[in-house]
Amino acid sequence: MYQENVTALKKDAPIGVFDSGIGGLTVAREIMRQIPNEKIIYFGDTARMPYGSKSKETVTRFSKQIVRFLETFQVKTIVVACNTASAYAMDELEKEIDVPIIGVIKPGARTAAEVTRNGRIGVIATEATIGSQMYNKYIQELNKDVTIYG
Repeated sequence: MYQENVTALKKDAPIGVFDSGIGGLTVAREIMRQIPNEKIIYFGDTARMPYGSKSKETVTRFSKQIVRFLETFQVKTIVVACNTASAYAMDELEKEIDVPIIGVIKPGARTAAEVTRNGRIGVIATEATIGSQMYNKYIQELNKDVTIYG
């Protein structure tokens, strides 16, 4: 109910997208391809990249700062287009943010689990993302018969 009201109130509001650098521009481009009339505000944290070598606490702190900044633009939703931030900060962000927030790990895991033809999935990511085991967790929830490398 609350989310429906927020979406209705913010129909013309932009979508916020952030990454630790510029890689998330591919996510922003896909959003624009799929929903071309949406406005996007993109934040690439190139000053503090890469996130993959930073602690969970640091990545979470950076992510909260960026999300608060994006909220000043009255965004209707936020896409965390950074695997490391999705792995480390999503739980905290979901607790503290008043707009819907979407990470990239769950959709990536879902796609991998659905399209594998040989039951093997390779994950190429930062040490932090691999170490978090989040891809393994979500892929295994969807398809217990796959072998995951990475």
